[in-house]
Order: sequence, then C-alpha cells, then structure tokens
Amino acid sequence: MTRTLQHHELVFVTGGNGNVVIGGRKYPTQAGMLYYIAPGVLHSFEPDTKVPPNFLTVHFSYAWVTFNDTRLDITNEAPMLALPAGQALKDYYQVEDIFKKLVDTWNAKLPGYEFMTKTLLQQLLIAIWQNTRKQDRNYAISHKVDKIIDYMRQHISKKITLTELSDMVQLSSTYLSKAFKGITGYSMIEYFNKMKIDQAKELMLEGDKKIKEVAEAVGFTDEFYFSRIFKRMEGMSPSEFYNKNVHGV
Repeated sequence: MTRTLQHHELVFVTGGNGNVVIGGRKYPTQAGMLYYIAPGVLHSFEPDTKVPPNFLTVHFSYAWVTFNDTRLDITNEAPMLALPAGQALKDYYQVEDIFKKLVDTWNAKLPGYEFMTKTLLQQLLIAIWQNTRKQDRNYAISHKVDKIIDYMRQHISKKITLTELSDMVQLSSTYLSKAFKGITGYSMIEYFNKMKIDQAKELMLEGDKKIKEVAEAVGFTDEFYFSRIFKRMEGMSPSEFYNKNVHGV
C-alpha cells in the first residue's frame, strides 16, 4: 500500500515483520517501532507475508495557536511534529499502554469519547517525548525489567512475590520496585494484575468460560476479589464486559 495523507499519523508496531518506507527511507517493522507520518509525505507498507506486522495507529490534525499582544492567531496548517519518521522505542510499556487506551476509547465510542481521545493523544505525545529523553537509560536495568515481565507472562496463572523477583534479577526489592515503576509506570503488582486482566478479557471474549473459571485461569482464587480488580482497571465488572463484548448488551 502506497499513499499520502492530509493529516498526521502515528503508527506503533506491536509485533510482526516487514518494512515501512517514509519519504524514500526504509524502516524495519519490529515490536516497539514508532513511525510518524506528516501530511503530504509519501509512504508505503511492505508486510512480511509469513509474519505480517501488527500496528496501532492514530490519525489526527491540530491547530497552531500563537498569542500576539492581545490577539490569538490560529493556523490550521500546523507544522510537522518534532519527531523522527521512524524510531525504535525502548522501555515502551507506557507508550503502548496509552496507545491501546486511546484506540480502545475511540472504538468504543462511549459518551465523552471525543474529549477522552484528545486527552489520551496529548498523554501519548508526552509519553513519547519522555521516552525519547530516556534513551540513554542504564539498559542493564531495562534488561532485568524485561526479564521480570517475561517471567510474569510465563506465570500468569500463578502468584509471585517481590522477594522471588528480586532474587531472580539479584537486585534489592526497594531498588527493583523503583526501577520497575520508573520504566513501566506501574508497580510490579499493578503490572502483573494488568497482565492478568488483559488475559482474562481474552478468555472472556472466547465465550466458553464462566467468570469464576476465568478468574482461576489467571490466578485468582477469589472470584469477588478478581471482580474488584477488574472493575477498578476496566471501569466495569467482568459480567458487564462479557455482556457488552460477547452479547452486545
């Protein structure tokens, strides 16, 4: 696919392979790649036929507002954002999380969704800017955080402790907790619960498990505690999520 747009676009890769060509320059697609496509810039997508890439995208326009003496001047032809056409983000958990919330909010189109998506877009741009500033982070710590997240993913149905994780990466629990939150934006228990709830949503969408069975599958022995965590994170109970997304009620 080759095209130009009349608006701005951000594209975030969550997985898969291929290439993206922007303004004549070719960029590989891999998890964590972020592309910025400005209005009028020719670009094309070259997906791998065996493992095609998965994207999150947002299209937007914005106005450039300046204040001159006592007058506000608004220019609809806003300049390009100060972002490279393609960059590989590291420690991109916050960027990916906000991007997903933005896309989900837009697709759900619940009351107030336009205001919410504008707010989330601003948060996304801030998160991208902050991520870019932190590119010189100590990646030995980043690697250990990645190792912990992978361990969480492999033990999604289990209970894990801070001591267990600290021993695994040979860091003090206090230092690890601070580093983990600094990189992901979440405490370790919050992040693990988020992973569990995301997995629970996928299981519920399959439509063949009861709420209690879903809770047990992601490591919650107490169905009511699972429901409280789910509602706190998703803004609705598991049954409301199930009825809305499976039965359309």
